[in-house]
Amino acid sequence: MEPTIKRIDDSYSVSAQLALSDLQALAALGFRSVVCNRPDHEGGPEQPEQGAMQQAAQALGLKFAYLPVQTTGATPEQAQQLRALLSELPRPVLAYCRTGNRSSTLYEVATQGTRTVRPFDVVVVGGGSAGISVTASLLKRDPSLRIAVIEPSTEHYYQPAWTLVAGGAYDVNDTVRPTREVMPKGAEWIKASLSAFAPQRKVVLLSDGSELGYQQLIVCPGLQLAWEKIEGLEDALGKHGVTSNYRHDLAPYTWELVRSLRGGKALFTQPGMPIKCAGAPQKALYLSCDHWRKQGVLEAISVEFNLAGAALFGVPTFVPPLMKYVEAYKAQLAFQSNLVKVDGPNKTAWFDVTGADGQVTRVEKRFDMLHVVPPQQAPDVIRRSELADSAGWFEVDPATLQHPRYPEIFAAGDVCGTSNAKTAAAVRKQVVVVADNLVALRKGAVLPKRYDGYGSCPLTVEKGKVILAEFGYGGKLLPTFPMNPTVPRKSAWFLKATLLPWFYWQGMLKGREWLTDCKPD
Repeated sequence: MEPTIKRIDDSYSVSAQLALSDLQALAALGFRSVVCNRPDHEGGPEQPEQGAMQQAAQALGLKFAYLPVQTTGATPEQAQQLRALLSELPRPVLAYCRTGNRSSTLYEVATQGTRTVRPFDVVVVGGGSAGISVTASLLKRDPSLRIAVIEPSTEHYYQPAWTLVAGGAYDVNDTVRPTREVMPKGAEWIKASLSAFAPQRKVVLLSDGSELGYQQLIVCPGLQLAWEKIEGLEDALGKHGVTSNYRHDLAPYTWELVRSLRGGKALFTQPGMPIKCAGAPQKALYLSCDHWRKQGVLEAISVEFNLAGAALFGVPTFVPPLMKYVEAYKAQLAFQSNLVKVDGPNKTAWFDVTGADGQVTRVEKRFDMLHVVPPQQAPDVIRRSELADSAGWFEVDPATLQHPRYPEIFAAGDVCGTSNAKTAAAVRKQVVVVADNLVALRKGAVLPKRYDGYGSCPLTVEKGKVILAEFGYGGKLLPTFPMNPTVPRKSAWFLKATLLPWFYWQGMLKGREWLTDCKPD
């Protein structure tokens, strides 16, 4: 397995603690020098001494340097030493410490003043739902703001519709548009990815080696789908009956599988929380079963939903109406059953199942169709930064969405280390909180807005009907409309399949803030 590497610029990258076995992979990737910034004996026996690392590196033709930095931080002398090393060492260089943070910070200090920093009033990290929407909202409040949006992708997706695509109810081509078409006028699109934060200097580093300075920073890069955490999955996706609605190119394959399946075993999975749209794994099950029932083949298909957790849905109010559909579709629920391995050609999946006694058993299951929801985590650049919380998500005050240690930094969307559901509906309200609070901060005023944890999960229990689950922090119900939210409704399907996609493209991404008031206690 290759080490996880964070590229700072064309000549310098950083990594967490390396093992001796990682050095061969570094050489294969083209690195020519390795710098160890972690003092010997700082960790446990799993930390190889720098002498052993140096000997192994040199045997592979790699230059090696030892420049230990204490956890208290780099000194000016160490920054000067690194500058000297960089003038001598063959490039590209890979530096490592326990997490990579000290190596990143040392490089920042060492190269400070050698790069041109482009200044902006506001820098937005991420051009997804949150990034585009908050940029549009800010420019509506103050068109004079100089805003940069960092986004490497040339395509922008409306992801909530992928479930509908997989159910034969939506055209996948309508879920994507060029990024240039959704980028708010007045913002500058930076077509690069984020490499590192330098919050003490109010600067972010980009993959192309450039730096952007900011007065305020909004962090909204979304989350990272960790397909690689399930052995064999990446090689199986898109064939052998293995699919996932969490990828734009695979949602049509899900519908292809659903239409063609006439009998056999259909497995659906849900990993541990948090994930993007916690209801999406079971939406795939419901729409598939509804199609099979209407085609008269449901009786010939054994349907099983494997959940890593112990509950069907996180808000108990919605469990009884959902259970009625589970029973109507004759689906079996396998709780605390976590997918860990897939063999596509042999149509076999393995699950780690936790019993009542806490013991974990590896269980093998055959399938004809397997719908997988991958484990999910904050992006690497977030998890390894000093701005992350203990779980690796971006640390924010759950009400103001402001970083607790760097008040000029805010965050929105899936990357936030808050307990709300990670949905586009949550973003819709978060961006207004961030926009209003950021503008107030720039004026030296008290932050006026509080986020109540609102999220919405339109549960597509059958084609044509939706249970509209809306809730906030602590599972508090926050219905938009004065109706019983547990009842499946055709009107909620119309909202999900027609109104919300239109509102997304024509409203939310353009800074139109309809129905965005929060209701904090």
